[in-house]
Amino acid sequence: MMMTNEQEKIRIGISSCLLGNEVRYNGGHQRDRYITDTLSNYFDFVPICPEVECGLPVPRESMRLVGNPEAPRLLTSKTGVDHTERMLKWAAKRVQELEKEGLCGFIFKSKSPSSGMERVKVYGKNNSPQNVGVGMFARAFMDHFPLLPVEEEGRLHDMILRENFIESVFVYRRWRDTLADPTPGNFVNFHTHHKMLLRAHSEKHYRELGHVVAQAGSLDSDSLLAAYQTSLMAAMKLKPTVKKHVNVLLHIMGHFKKLLSKDEKQELLEVIDNFKEHHVPLIVPITLMNHYVRKYDEQYLQQQYYLKPHPIELRLRNHA
Repeated sequence: MMMTNEQEKIRIGISSCLLGNEVRYNGGHQRDRYITDTLSNYFDFVPICPEVECGLPVPRESMRLVGNPEAPRLLTSKTGVDHTERMLKWAAKRVQELEKEGLCGFIFKSKSPSSGMERVKVYGKNNSPQNVGVGMFARAFMDHFPLLPVEEEGRLHDMILRENFIESVFVYRRWRDTLADPTPGNFVNFHTHHKMLLRAHSEKHYRELGHVVAQAGSLDSDSLLAAYQTSLMAAMKLKPTVKKHVNVLLHIMGHFKKLLSKDEKQELLEVIDNFKEHHVPLIVPITLMNHYVRKYDEQYLQQQYYLKPHPIELRLRNHA
């Protein structure tokens, strides 16, 4: 592959309690073993606890969001002490500081009034909660870094959401590496090597991005790169489906149509059909594709990140 630092750990932010740090209101933690035991092999975590970093003690009274879901107040649950301004002031400063960290994503603590990414309880006038809020720091972070991949630890246990988040983080890191030396050649190479992967996420965005790349070298580079980045990450937010994967697999197979024997074509079509019918996971046709890529030394496909988007040890394509 084209990137020279593919083996370096990727820097992402994370809610501190998920690493086992005892920073929660009750003095405990919410260690997530998938994060600490598996993702830690590939990610370099920047832990953040909004409550502690804005000056609150451990342990402390629990807090909750109250009022308008779009602009709630942050109050202690029993005594009603208002920590809204303290949190907002700290969050505005912290997101500015995080610009220097080179983050490629963030994993938030679900349901937290400060760090929940979605469906956080917001208490209305009758003291009845609705799961419609966003944690105060999470909102500030996502507003400040709208293109960064974000996810919650609970949703990472959904295999499809897990794969999409991790794949997006790897794509974002490779894009950031491209921006370190944004020559027209590097720009075109990035797009070329991600074509199949982009098609698996969104054919529409893939075509839009192709039009942007076609203008490389002829328009203002900063605006061109910004437009590409926005559409790139919009594409990555759209999850691949079985149908999208099948279309990409058949497109890849077309590169071998003059090379494969009759039996090899039949075997490949059978494996793709088994995947389509949910009999085998995606890793099965991908493994066979990679076999033919090596066997026939297909140079173009050797450069396609779709066939190797992330370390195989993560087993993200092993679910049927």
